Amino acid sequence: MPAPAFDYFDHPDRAHTWLGGLGRVSTLAIDTEGASFHRFVDRIYLLQLTVEGRHAILDPIPLGPLSPLGALLESPDVEVIFHDADYDLRLLHQDYGWRVQRIFDTRIAAQLLGIKAFGLAALLEQHFGVVLDKKHQRADWSMRPLTDDMLAYAVQDTAWLPELRDRLAERLVATERLAWAREEFARLEGTRWPPEDPATAFLRVKGARDLSRRELARLRELLPWRDAKAKELDRSTFRVLGNDVLLEVAKVPEPTRQTLGAVKGMPRGLFERHAGDLLELLHRADALPESDLPRFPKGPRFTRDPDFDHKVGQLKAVRDQWATKLALDPGVLCSRERLETVARRLPREVAELAEIPELRRWQVELMGADFVKAMAAFAPAPVEDSPYRD
Repeated sequence: MPAPAFDYFDHPDRAHTWLGGLGRVSTLAIDTEGASFHRFVDRIYLLQLTVEGRHAILDPIPLGPLSPLGALLESPDVEVIFHDADYDLRLLHQDYGWRVQRIFDTRIAAQLLGIKAFGLAALLEQHFGVVLDKKHQRADWSMRPLTDDMLAYAVQDTAWLPELRDRLAERLVATERLAWAREEFARLEGTRWPPEDPATAFLRVKGARDLSRRELARLRELLPWRDAKAKELDRSTFRVLGNDVLLEVAKVPEPTRQTLGAVKGMPRGLFERHAGDLLELLHRADALPESDLPRFPKGPRFTRDPDFDHKVGQLKAVRDQWATKLALDPGVLCSRERLETVARRLPREVAELAEIPELRRWQVELMGADFVKAMAAFAPAPVEDSPYRD
């Protein structure tokens, strides 16, 4: 099926005129294209909109603030349709400071309906016979000019969302799960990247916990150096020196030019230019006294519970029975992390479950009584108030 016709805007006056001419709208479908696969700092390089049958692609680089669009996205009177909203919401807040309200996420809706192939491409093919060209999935949207087939691909990310939303919403109503979806959508409001301390970024590298304290000190030196190089080149960090390679460099027993060069995945060009810098960073970490070596901060400590795994297992059995009954993925119905929170709380009444922030109201209403029943066997016996009690 050919891509629908669309308007392309890269001039502020034309874009503001088009947005201003929309008038009062009730729904708006939106998608963003970034370039995290290619650039050091991701940002929005393309905005796709579908509003009441009209399709537009906006080039945000020359367009400026786009306050008319922000007013629509933040209006409580406009339902904003996304597919997999999380990353889009983070970029919209990062670049514009917008807090989108009244969200409908077609990915979440599909998951709550038990649809196993819930990616946008799969849903479009299933519902509309639209087959997306996968060659643009990792396209560099920061390049200019964009090709015609890239734009045709981009517009389809929103063109079908309003009708897809209607079809999924109809099924949510029929299965009495619309309230579930609305609660999930409401939790998306305000999604943004939390502030991070660059000084502790090395602790968040996957695999860092497997390092010794000395190796962790090496990683602390290597990571900001790598990030500075990536920023200088405006490339994604993994295209300069991947985290897996950094971890291997940090673990080299005796750093020399020869041993570093033998690290699997070490980029030849970067190594030839910066082997001396890498050795200097490693030697600096190796010169630290033991008292100055970093360590991971202690996480929350829980009282050792020999029955903990059994408690989680009982809750999991309840969850899995409901998942089978509802034809839902068990992880969508209730994640293991939430089950563990319930096991630690050991609720005696359903009302106690409502006090757990991670649990949704619909999960409590659906499974709460069964969760409490499953935990009843682990409740401590009541202490009798008797004068003869030893």
